[in-house]
Amino acid sequence: QVQLVESGGGSVQAGGSLRLSCAASGYTYSSYCMGWFRQAPGKEREGVAAIDSDGSRTYADSVKGRFTISKDNAKNTLYLQMNSLKPEDTAMYYCAADLELGAVMGWVPPILSYWGQGTQVTVSS
Repeated sequence: QVQLVESGGGSVQAGGSLRLSCAASGYTYSSYCMGWFRQAPGKEREGVAAIDSDGSRTYADSVKGRFTISKDNAKNTLYLQMNSLKPEDTAMYYCAADLELGAVMGWVPPILSYWGQGTQVTVSS
């Protein structure tokens, strides 16, 4: 059974930093595309960042230069380093795994639809 467990969310002031983690289990971690999406109340889901099995990365324009996605295959863990946080980054952040980067980012319909329970990020001004 696939499990994705996020951690690392919290409340910070604008300009601060947080690092999210996603512990994965139940599947061949290194062969999947993984990433993060977020959803704020009343807003649509937004793909934030994704990383392919070969290490290729993609980011939403809204977070480029501020967020960095990485993974540790030995630990089956995905990370999202978030710097220079803004109030508009406030949302529930979800870890996701799928067969294509586009599916993780929400550019195409999901194929596997694996995601975790989410971790809340709140940025105050």
